Amino acid sequence: MRIGDTATRSFTVTTADTARALGSGDLPVLGTPRLLAWCEAVTCVVLSEEAGGEGMAAGRTSVGTRILLQHVAASQVGAGVQVGATVVHVDGRLVRLEVVAHQARPGQADQLVAHGEVTRVLVDSARFMSSLDPPTSEG
Repeated sequence: MRIGDTATRSFTVTTADTARALGSGDLPVLGTPRLLAWCEAVTCVVLSEEAGGEGMAAGRTSVGTRILLQHVAASQVGAGVQVGATVVHVDGRLVRLEVVAHQARPGQADQLVAHGEVTRVLVDSARFMSSLDPPTSEG
């Protein structure tokens, strides 16, 4: 990946995406946890072959390590939200991506829904998983 690599995906807010459904509030509007998940998903697309780049070598993936997201406008059920992610910094295995979400408004300029930054680290999948402590059984 290179600085400037980008990907964009479109999502439609459903009842399952609302703050009420996700337990992050009681209003029937796009919940921040779902918006955050969409942003992370698009950062993964940027780092994959789907973005039109070379992608990662077999057995490699990325893991999220830091997220800063400002959710600045509400989106109701049925709204279309476009999420974009752009690589802004690469330092070895560390990659920082800017994320921006907009909502189309007929007859008006798009509305900014959220903006922020996601940091991901490139890892070897098998090595990463083998470094985890085995689950403990209770009981």
